[in-house]
Amino acid sequence: MNLYPLRKLAPLGLALWLAGCASVGTAPPAPPAGVVKLTVLHTNDHHGRFWKNSDGEYGLAARKTLIDQVRKEVAAQGGHTLLLDGGDVNTGVPESDTQDAEPDFKGMRAIGYDAMALGNHEFDKPLPVLSKQIGWAGFPVLSANIYKGGQRLFKPYEVFERGGLKIAVLGLTTDDTRKMVDPANVEGVEFRRPAAEAAALVSELRGKAHVVIAATHMGHYTNGQHGVNAPGDVEMAREVKGLDLIVGGHSQNPVCMLEQLGASMRNDAYIPGTACQPDRQNGTWIVQAHEWGKYVGRADFEYAQGEFKLVKYALLPVNLVKTVKGADGKDSKQPYTEKIAEDPAMLALLQPYQDKGRAALDVVVGESDGVLNGKRDDVRAKPTNMGVFIATVMMQKAKADLAIMNSGGVRDSMPAGKLTYKDVLKVQPFGNMVSVVELTGSELTAYLEAAMKMSPGSGAFPQYAGVRIVAEGGKLVSATVRGAPIDPAKTYRLALNNFQANGGDGYPKLSTHPGYVNTGFVDADVMREYLSKNKVRVADFEPADAVVRR
Repeated sequence: MNLYPLRKLAPLGLALWLAGCASVGTAPPAPPAGVVKLTVLHTNDHHGRFWKNSDGEYGLAARKTLIDQVRKEVAAQGGHTLLLDGGDVNTGVPESDTQDAEPDFKGMRAIGYDAMALGNHEFDKPLPVLSKQIGWAGFPVLSANIYKGGQRLFKPYEVFERGGLKIAVLGLTTDDTRKMVDPANVEGVEFRRPAAEAAALVSELRGKAHVVIAATHMGHYTNGQHGVNAPGDVEMAREVKGLDLIVGGHSQNPVCMLEQLGASMRNDAYIPGTACQPDRQNGTWIVQAHEWGKYVGRADFEYAQGEFKLVKYALLPVNLVKTVKGADGKDSKQPYTEKIAEDPAMLALLQPYQDKGRAALDVVVGESDGVLNGKRDDVRAKPTNMGVFIATVMMQKAKADLAIMNSGGVRDSMPAGKLTYKDVLKVQPFGNMVSVVELTGSELTAYLEAAMKMSPGSGAFPQYAGVRIVAEGGKLVSATVRGAPIDPAKTYRLALNNFQANGGDGYPKLSTHPGYVNTGFVDADVMREYLSKNKVRVADFEPADAVVRR
């Protein structure tokens, strides 16, 4: 499979050979004369937002206008630009998801991206789809820490030259990826520790370039407190010396730091258009531009006599709006900053994709009498009616006794009123299959015990239907199915998606169990079918005391 791009997709073996030809530990290149001005522009976690939203925010057409303006300004001042992305182009908006993110990758190519890091969501679909997407991109898609058969599967880095300044861009992907995607999509693929790969490559890159940048999809965690997540950018910067800049993604934050009580903390209440100070660890600047193309990050550097100095930094909002209450008491939407016009050529490129997507997605498929709560912070921390609803739908389709749904597979809420297929796909965009497995009561109890150990705040946090659980200190105390205690000798049917059954999110693997069956039904289509036959009464799906934690 041709996943390792050069100017075009090249045979994998040839690309690996080329990557291995670089000499290690060579002397650094001679510095360019005078002062070189370099502006690094960056985005991350695009997640299918090629088109503006209903408030006119973000979208690739306005992004192109903004980036072209900055490039023109920088060039007029004798400077140079480099445009990078921190990964996760895939998954999030049905118009994009149903077209394998073709408009997104082709749109980024038209904007003129120089390189991007592979994100975990680039593996939401099988590798042949990713191979196709790399071809659409036409620019380097990088990751140094992904291996198969002992060899790197993707190009690890690219070296660029701007005004005599040589810049190495190294790609790195979170090693949490394996547990965050369907294991079937990454069978035989190894995600090694990013910091170790970076440490091994920095000396090589210092022999090739004046400046070394890591484009990463690892996450920014204040002061390195990464919790249940794999270590991110802060931790790597502290461990690996020699990185000038980390252009990050994955945690989906605007990385703007505040000094509080002598410690540098991230400002998670950042207001668009205000000043932003990036993080700095061990001499390495760390930047991230939130998500969805809401901002384009702009880092202006000067390089002279071996010193790479940050002159100024800003997050440039892309038509973001705020709600303002008028004198009449009515709310209105107002832009934070001056409106950015959409690029006509980009609109012409993207319009056919938007039209094609909406034609299929705007069809009404059902109705709800209230909101089903799928907010990320809620569904990953406590039982919600959306979690119960999805688990119930799977349970009924599989004719199961109970169901468990990993909350990382719940991506949005559903509004009250008429529901479209787009609403369905916003909640379940991954195309997972509904599966069922027959377990003895003893096996089921063991599985429920494993589920109870999944940390609140993580995508593994379980949502249930058909079971009542009592837990204490994170341990299972008791469980009843259909109102009766679990009988160790009885057989039960458990419904779940194939991602979870394959061991995704760290769950015990059930797909090799002799009682396992993949129904072949896509979860979103199962939900659509349910909605077409049943008006949703949200009261029927309230968690109540289904899970009691002491």
